[in-house]
Amino acid sequence: MNRIKKAAEVLGWPSSQKVRIKIVQVTTVVMGVSTILFSSGAALATSLANASTSISDPRPSATAISYTFKGGAAGGLVTSSLIKCVKAIVSNSATTTTAPTGFNGTGATVTAASSTLINSSATGWTLVTSDGTASTGQNNIFTYTNTTGVTPSTTTGATFIIAGITNGSVADTRNWFYLNTYTDTACTTPVDNSTTQFIYTNGSTLSLTVDNTLSFTVNAVPSSTTCDGTTTTQASTATTIPFGTVTAASNGVVCQDLTAATNATNGYTIFTRYTSKPTNALAQTIADHTGTNTTPSVFSAAGTEAYGYSTNDSTLGTGTVNRFTNPVNNWAAETAVNAEIAYEPTGVTSTTYRIAHQVGISLTTRPGTYTTTIIYTCTPVY
Repeated sequence: MNRIKKAAEVLGWPSSQKVRIKIVQVTTVVMGVSTILFSSGAALATSLANASTSISDPRPSATAISYTFKGGAAGGLVTSSLIKCVKAIVSNSATTTTAPTGFNGTGATVTAASSTLINSSATGWTLVTSDGTASTGQNNIFTYTNTTGVTPSTTTGATFIIAGITNGSVADTRNWFYLNTYTDTACTTPVDNSTTQFIYTNGSTLSLTVDNTLSFTVNAVPSSTTCDGTTTTQASTATTIPFGTVTAASNGVVCQDLTAATNATNGYTIFTRYTSKPTNALAQTIADHTGTNTTPSVFSAAGTEAYGYSTNDSTLGTGTVNRFTNPVNNWAAETAVNAEIAYEPTGVTSTTYRIAHQVGISLTTRPGTYTTTIIYTCTPVY
């Protein structure tokens, strides 16, 4: 009361006047404001904007996986200050540090060269892994420290990559990746922080079927056409090799084109054989040429009885690959067993080979019409 009287005197109020003072309690209410107090020198952690965590392979239980954090954009830039600790936590909860089921960070490494959050520096950093709540042996907490510290090399889109992780085993469930930076190796004075989510997803099995394909045709070659070092004397058709009348004065030559295509992985081989030597009505035959498929030879001159074939394929799949074409066109006797006349090591869209047939007779070759059947076989190797 004495203080009130003194105040009245200071204000010039009469000391004999009674003064009534009403004390009113004023209460200030602040809605929705949380005040965080730090010890001297501490900084308020900043949430990084536009942050994300990508996984090199999101399939459950996948191994040797990299987790790439990226954060910092307009409105939430990475703080440009010295960083001595980066702590990352992989959790299945927004409120705990429990690791996702099946997750394992044992043996994980930080890919420093690609981590701009630590200035892409691998010098002086130490990674320690530890278990979160109820995460025995899962090592889902990653503490990366450096006694010297570095300043992030960028304030936008900074990255931090942890490699060598085994994914959790549960698909289609949210998980959390927490990242915090600190100015001290004890990881107590915060700088930046971010919380991102990710989901493990099963891969989708893609399947399709491609049918085997093969086409093979025998085509006619006209008369007077160059064919395997000689010239045709008669035209062929797709189903006939008509020599016509042959004399001892000149050999007969008839050719056919064989066209093949396939998608077979290992291509194909085309073979030739006959049902027998050319034979007349009296069972008399035309002699075979002396060359063989393995060792073809120059065809006999006119006046010598012989029948044989040649091919223009210089890259056969067996024996000497160019034996029919080098150094000159050589000929072989037909046999009743398949013999190679064309070859492709892989699938081709379309390739044509020219097959020549040549016959010669002597002055003593018995008269008559001689026939046999030539059989071509195209065998793909899928």
